[in-house]
Amino acid sequence: MDPPRTGSPYQPAIEALESHPEKKFYNVSKLGGAKYDTLPYSIRVLFESSVRNCDGFLVKETDAMNILDWKTKQNCVEVPFCPARVVLQDFTGIPAMVDFAAMREAVRNAGGDPVKVNPACPTDLTVDHSLQIDFSKWPETVLKNQEMEFGRNRERLQFFKWSSKVFENISIIPPETGTAHQVNLEFLSRVVFDMKNFLHPDSVVGTDSHTTMVNGLGILGWGVGGIETEAVMLGMPLTLTLPEVVGCQLTGTVSPFATSIDIVLSITKHLRQADVAGKFVEFFGSGVSQLSIADRTTIANMCPEYGAILSFFPVDNVTLKHLKHAGFDKAKLEVTEAYLKAVKLFRNDESSSREPEYSQVVQVSLSSIVPYVSGPKRSQDRVAVNNMKSDFQACLNEKSGVKGFQIAAEKQNDVVPVQYEGNEYKLSHGCVVIAAVISCTNNCNPSVMLAAGLLAKKAVEAGLVVKPYIRTSLSPGSGMVTHYLSSSGVLPYLSKLGFEVVGYGCSTCVGNTAPLPEAIRNAIKQGDIVACGVLSGTKTFEGCLCDCVRANYLASPPLVVAYAIAGTVHIDFDTEPLGTGSNGRSIYLRDIWPTRQELHTVEEECVISSMFKELKEKMEKGNKRWNLLEAPESTLFPWDLKSTYIRCPSFFDKLAKEAAPPQAVENAHVLLFLGDSVTTDHISPAGSIARSSAAAKYLTSKGLTPREFNSYGARRGNDAVMTRGTFANIKLLNKFIGKPAPKTVHFPSGQTLDVFEAAELYQKEGIPVIILAGKKYGLGSSRDWAAKGPFLLGVKAVLAESYEKVHRSQLIGIGIAPLQFRPGENPSTLGLTGREQFSILFPPDLSPRMTLDIKTSTGKVFSVIALFENSMEITLYKNGGSLNFVARRFL
Repeated sequence: MDPPRTGSPYQPAIEALESHPEKKFYNVSKLGGAKYDTLPYSIRVLFESSVRNCDGFLVKETDAMNILDWKTKQNCVEVPFCPARVVLQDFTGIPAMVDFAAMREAVRNAGGDPVKVNPACPTDLTVDHSLQIDFSKWPETVLKNQEMEFGRNRERLQFFKWSSKVFENISIIPPETGTAHQVNLEFLSRVVFDMKNFLHPDSVVGTDSHTTMVNGLGILGWGVGGIETEAVMLGMPLTLTLPEVVGCQLTGTVSPFATSIDIVLSITKHLRQADVAGKFVEFFGSGVSQLSIADRTTIANMCPEYGAILSFFPVDNVTLKHLKHAGFDKAKLEVTEAYLKAVKLFRNDESSSREPEYSQVVQVSLSSIVPYVSGPKRSQDRVAVNNMKSDFQACLNEKSGVKGFQIAAEKQNDVVPVQYEGNEYKLSHGCVVIAAVISCTNNCNPSVMLAAGLLAKKAVEAGLVVKPYIRTSLSPGSGMVTHYLSSSGVLPYLSKLGFEVVGYGCSTCVGNTAPLPEAIRNAIKQGDIVACGVLSGTKTFEGCLCDCVRANYLASPPLVVAYAIAGTVHIDFDTEPLGTGSNGRSIYLRDIWPTRQELHTVEEECVISSMFKELKEKMEKGNKRWNLLEAPESTLFPWDLKSTYIRCPSFFDKLAKEAAPPQAVENAHVLLFLGDSVTTDHISPAGSIARSSAAAKYLTSKGLTPREFNSYGARRGNDAVMTRGTFANIKLLNKFIGKPAPKTVHFPSGQTLDVFEAAELYQKEGIPVIILAGKKYGLGSSRDWAAKGPFLLGVKAVLAESYEKVHRSQLIGIGIAPLQFRPGENPSTLGLTGREQFSILFPPDLSPRMTLDIKTSTGKVFSVIALFENSMEITLYKNGGSLNFVARRFL
């Protein structure tokens, strides 16, 4: 997708940057005029892509005009989108690259040049996104698991190494670097692409649901299915309904005590209530500048929680500051800023600047977001921190139950003196005896852990201490957390308050805490004191930390430190001091709570720059085992017929210069008769390989023992395993069987067989098969093998009441016809048993949503809707799917 495309009608719109005249770009701002100025920023990215990629065939001039007319065309038209790049993770990357290798083979066999078969769109593939756990005992865990992964997946890694050598336009991220979405965010993101001195916005589609994180950097991106991704890699545009864009206006000022987690969860709640499913969300308003990049990417990453396609934060000064610390040099930053401002993709912080128009606006007042804790017995019982004292008092009064402790009124002010380490202390209801800072839920956003460290620093400097009988601990979720606490200089202050690093793993949260001092235990029991534990983990229930600790609260890391210093939860932070400082002055929480600006500064200058420096060094140095791994450099992959991991699939066996017209489906049997809400988990091979499955029988025939089966995910490069694992889910409910089982009936013989075995018999007999299903067929994560598997089983069409949109597209992309019952009709109303044979005729002039007639062997005729949404989908189907369609372009 090297811009500009030859013959584009928009060539006159190419201009140069004033500050860098060698840099060219499409000035879509001038081209779009007044209409462009009202477009949401995310739609402006779609418009730029359509202008730059306009070739009159895949992307037409009318497509660009439809996007420009977004205000009136939203939800009404389908538009193409050519993302700037693709991100693959290992489990979806392996079948994609196997398909590319198979395509080279097929192009060679059809008389073409296999060297031409390369990704047209820049593609990054992260090798070790998924990790199978063999060892869970720290500290040897990491190295042992990595060694096991490298050993069992050697064939897969060698194939990736071959791919990195022979394919152009693809970058393989070696093992032990990180997960796809994190590497995408920290290393792969460009923000502005510079292709041979031609500039355009960065955008991405990926095969991972967390791809949406990059929208926090002003990069348009979301997750799609594997087949769609492969088509994009080959230069095909994605087709999407021009979406509604919900503007989320952030106003007000964040409470100084509200953490990033409070903000993220509150905004997520608002968006879930606003019904943004299937829409773009875009943030604007004065409050946006108060959110750090970590906040933004976390909010964008929560898209699955509220159902939006993506949540877009336009690039602004906060983004530029982050990019500087992330390693962008001065020249690159200058070009990035100048370009984005020239095409009006840069968000102005000034309140006077004109905001885009949106489909609807959701307002969120940041001032209304207050910090919460959860407890004292259940994590779902949230308490605003400013109500904590009164709520705890109410808990003392209430009858024993989900919140109450039923303490008699005359005993609620009891105080029990206790001697500990030569000093006398007084325990009362609400006293804190356990305080644990745990980062398991806070790894992706360092600000809350940093807040705890900065608060500890200010507390120590003010002369505050934590009573020595309180069991304090610091359990980071990973070494990276310790790294940034250390690099920011706050770790020693946490230690001085007793929060020492105790290790990396679940600790206090699951009851793994050191015993309380015996004197303290005795005093609590003697006085029937309701003692408290405060932790920043995920679980709280009575007695979970210690049998004598009856109240347990979940709180953010800085609040854990604050309550430890106060020594009680029975406190109003607004009116009561935490303690007395070294100068004899009362110190309140507001005196030591770090400001958001302090947090952002430390986060960017210490944490972000350090993390990016470390990642860059890791990427440049590479992985020793990966570097030493040998792989062939031949144009065609030397398939090993004995391999059980990598196998040449049959998708391109019939590749020819001209596509054969769609064949009528005659006398097809029903392979499966399914009900409502059949998910891709039911269809696609996933997880471990059951010993009694068809896939297990195949692997056993190859000489493997059950211990060597590995998982379906690891074997996604072997179509023989994956086809046998299709519809192999033990929870599959096939109406022919009447109970959950991966079985079906082979009607010519009457045998009940594994789904694969029945399909294999049908294929040997030359009998096509179809699938009958109910509503919402193909729900869940979009998986390429949920379409590829049925195709290789011989499925010609699926007839369902309704489809999950992405899965419907995947079926078309592989060459399976998605047919839909007419409204109000289904197998039951039509009197279908599934035991009939079905004949379907596809006319040469097939058109979107055309009505087709289906004839059954019982003489019944009924009509269905051919669920093609546009002419491009019909073109792809007539060409045997998107992969065959693109493969022909290499001949």
